[in-house]
Amino acid sequence: MVQQDPATMSVEETEKGSLNTVPDKAASTNAPESEQDVEAGPEHGESTVEDEKDPNVVDWDGPNDQANPMNWSDNQKWLNIVILSVMTMVTPLGSSMFAPGIPGIMVEFKESSTTVATFLLSVYILGFAFGPLIVAPLSEIYGRRPLYVIGNILFVAFSIGAALSNSIGMLMAFRLLMGLAGSVPITIGSGSIADIMPVEKRGRAMSAWALGPLLGPCIGPIAGGYLIQAAGWRWVYWLIVILGGLLIPFSFFLRETLGAAILEKKTRKLRKETGNKELRSKLADRIDPKVHFKQTIIRPMKLLLVTPIVTSMALYVAITYGIFYLLLTTFSFVYTGQYGFDEGTSGLTFLPAGIGMVIGVVGFGQLTDWMVKRNQAKGIVHKPEIRIPPILTIPSGIALPVGLFIYGWTTHYSIHWIVPMFGVLIFAAGMMGVMFCIQNYLLDTYPEYAASVTAAMAVLRSLLGAILPLGGLDMYNALGLGWGNSLLAFISLGLIPIPLIFFIYGERIRKRFNPKL
Repeated sequence: MVQQDPATMSVEETEKGSLNTVPDKAASTNAPESEQDVEAGPEHGESTVEDEKDPNVVDWDGPNDQANPMNWSDNQKWLNIVILSVMTMVTPLGSSMFAPGIPGIMVEFKESSTTVATFLLSVYILGFAFGPLIVAPLSEIYGRRPLYVIGNILFVAFSIGAALSNSIGMLMAFRLLMGLAGSVPITIGSGSIADIMPVEKRGRAMSAWALGPLLGPCIGPIAGGYLIQAAGWRWVYWLIVILGGLLIPFSFFLRETLGAAILEKKTRKLRKETGNKELRSKLADRIDPKVHFKQTIIRPMKLLLVTPIVTSMALYVAITYGIFYLLLTTFSFVYTGQYGFDEGTSGLTFLPAGIGMVIGVVGFGQLTDWMVKRNQAKGIVHKPEIRIPPILTIPSGIALPVGLFIYGWTTHYSIHWIVPMFGVLIFAAGMMGVMFCIQNYLLDTYPEYAASVTAAMAVLRSLLGAILPLGGLDMYNALGLGWGNSLLAFISLGLIPIPLIFFIYGERIRKRFNPKL
């Protein structure tokens, strides 16, 4: 409980004791309370002279305190990550697992609009777009763990509603709610990893966690195709209910990772034991809770709108993600219409995308960590730009248009189905390279805003993922599969220089654009 003098700590110990974050100069303790940055100030370990001398300030019990998430054992850390990864695999299942059954759903509810059919699939992603705007600030105020538990319970409840839907409007409403609740692990999972993992191990941890949300949309239709063929589309949701229900007890094994929430719990316990009502956490806010919530709820949008790094990188990821979801919407009619696949077999067409994602995530996760450790061994100070080297981002960016050209023109000329699938695999691997390098770069650039950065990316990414497919089918009808995918390829080709620009000028841009958040 006694404050540790930072002057007596090693560099490594100081980083652990401060939750591995960088103080934000914009958050001056002399600023008015309503303008103080609640994430970059005391909440993340930035102490003041007053705090150092105040015996009522509750801090970690030294730099090696096992209650500090950065000091947990590897087993404890990886248990949290594994549970999070499984949770983030189940919630995205709802986005596309029932895709092979959309034609049957349209017949059952007597609906013939192709726009409605596409929106039925993409409305779930709208939940992923708006959910983070609430989830991220709540996680910074109340901690990560309560949101995981409550979000999982709500996700199961809304899945039951979808399974019992008796109209297409009711099904859309519950799918939207499923997306809102299901966005919890996807939004704050990366924040939890940043809470517990040092920078040189973060890439591997992120790759393990990322497999869940990325494989879910690809594995879902594979199982969903055969399940729908055998038992009907409602059983897709009953299966999700079963999987989500099994995860509810496991979610209670998750430990809180947010340092501010852990110290606040410790402070409340000490107040009760000692009777000293003046005790306060070192990471506690000194502003009104309403002001705190207001600051945190607008922070993702401020990051997205006023920081060029987040704006540009999020746009790159969003366009890539939107193109990917647009491709997913074509599978059901391309492979059934042109290649004669049935409902069950058409689900297998999503497998190449899943394989490409695994290759991209695992490969790039190992490579980025290796680069960080290599630089540390050479005594090179870590900079976020290490995460986006041209040797990784340029080949990944080139893979996107290459995969689109292959998929578009081979399906246009009805070349054997294995060739367009190979194109999808190339695209998915490249997409993972782009997304993974960018996400790690942004987390290293704004470690004190981990949840908010992820939310900012999720908003734009999910919006384009939901909106692009709505006009995509009309585009394909007008241009055909060949030129339609060529147009998307040219767009993705034009995005390749974005990471290169920030690799060269990123440090200069970060120093120039450092707004109050």
